[in-house]
Amino acid sequence: MEKKQPSSKEQELMKDLLQFKYDPYAFSLYNFPWGVEKTPLEMFEGPRNWQRDDMMRIADHLQLDQEKRRIGLPPTPLYLARSSGRGIGKSAGVGMLSDWFMSTWWGGTEIITANTEAQLRSRTMAEVGKWITMGLNSHWFDKSATSVRPASWFAQLLQKQLKIDTQYYYADAQTWSEENPDAFAGAHSMIGMMLVMDEASGIPDNIWSVSDGFFTDLAEMRLWICYSNPRRASGRFFDCFHSNAGFWQTKSIDSRTVEGVDQSVYNRIIEMHGEDSDPARVEVKGQFPRQGDAQFISREVVVEAQKREPFYDPDAPLIMGVDIGRGNNDFCVARFRQGKDAKSIPPTKWKAPTFMESARKIAWLMDKYNPDAVFIDQGMGSAVVEILKSMKYRTREVAFGGKSTRDEYAYKRTDMYAFLRDWLVDGGCIDKDPDLYTDLTAVEYKEYGASRDKIILERKDELKKRIGRSPDDGDALVLTFAEPVARRDIRAARRSRTPVAKGLDAPVL
Repeated sequence: MEKKQPSSKEQELMKDLLQFKYDPYAFSLYNFPWGVEKTPLEMFEGPRNWQRDDMMRIADHLQLDQEKRRIGLPPTPLYLARSSGRGIGKSAGVGMLSDWFMSTWWGGTEIITANTEAQLRSRTMAEVGKWITMGLNSHWFDKSATSVRPASWFAQLLQKQLKIDTQYYYADAQTWSEENPDAFAGAHSMIGMMLVMDEASGIPDNIWSVSDGFFTDLAEMRLWICYSNPRRASGRFFDCFHSNAGFWQTKSIDSRTVEGVDQSVYNRIIEMHGEDSDPARVEVKGQFPRQGDAQFISREVVVEAQKREPFYDPDAPLIMGVDIGRGNNDFCVARFRQGKDAKSIPPTKWKAPTFMESARKIAWLMDKYNPDAVFIDQGMGSAVVEILKSMKYRTREVAFGGKSTRDEYAYKRTDMYAFLRDWLVDGGCIDKDPDLYTDLTAVEYKEYGASRDKIILERKDELKKRIGRSPDDGDALVLTFAEPVARRDIRAARRSRTPVAKGLDAPVL
């Protein structure tokens, strides 16, 4: 039978829990049976130290937001990313925070997802359900394997007395489809929005991109939490700690520093693989691998190239590479490189519904910068090349699947990326565009051929599937390595038939 009015005891519990709306740590200490015999928490006095630190970081942010509102400033989202070794209690942390959110942010929306459906249902949501059950107010909620929602009497109370639309009051497990990322979108709340990604390193980049839209409403509380073992040295979780570190509050947690874990497990991993091995970094220290097993260009090489200042070599050829977008979701990108400098002239990106519009854009760029050579990818770019030819502009068409100039690489695309990688190592300078960073560090390779004596890069559609978009920036830059182009001073000397400085008599990439 449904309750008509909460009892005085129930009203007191509601009042008690609401005082922790801005303090999840104090809520957890109050609401769960720490140290109580014959409960799962019999041997624990409170959350683990790292869980406590995260909860206090959330409390600090919410209290700062309250101060902002007092002076007329809008609240801001909090983005937390935590990488860790195995076994530190990440799902338990999710469970405690989920119960706090549902118990104090009445009417708010929580979305919980994970790297796989099995992880989401059998581990993450199971842990959320366990903590809901242990709470003093467990009777407020109805649980299923994929959802936590207000019990009917509680929902009716919120609707009638507080005018809260409980249709959007839930904590839901949400699966995703990499092929249909938009199906993951649509959650919004003006009260509170909480998004949790468990084992976030395995969630595709296009799902992350859709998730950005969850936080467009100016809700009083907006929280995005990502927990994961850092298994991949690329992707959006990796970017939280690197190219996007300015937006995220990050921390790496060494499992050996966490109380209540079996230290012998971690010592065995280190003994087997070495203190600074990638297994030790990922499984124990919560650090990203130095380089993915199949990563063609390491992140260290790209980061160093981003840090360098441009070196101006006026006689080096100015080369323009253009990647023509495929479909409505892909950009056309033009990038420029002069000697070791691919930074001074910024990239140009556009979307064009017709080849004619792209051709006009490229012609405008050629008139503006007067490049010595322009390379455009074959396929989608072939029609653009023909239009430019009719407009009397000289460009060169490049077949990514063409023959490599070197025996060790299969196909032209791998050959060009190898030239780009060597150029980065040898002092190349690039801008800090996050898309370019991802495109260069995400591409993977494998051994190819009957004798496995050649290197081949993964196909572009495979890379696109992994990062959630086409690698247009990386391909535009790599096109500047399509063919050798003679230096300007060499060409001038040939025209005037005067000698050039020794060592400058060959085309350069």
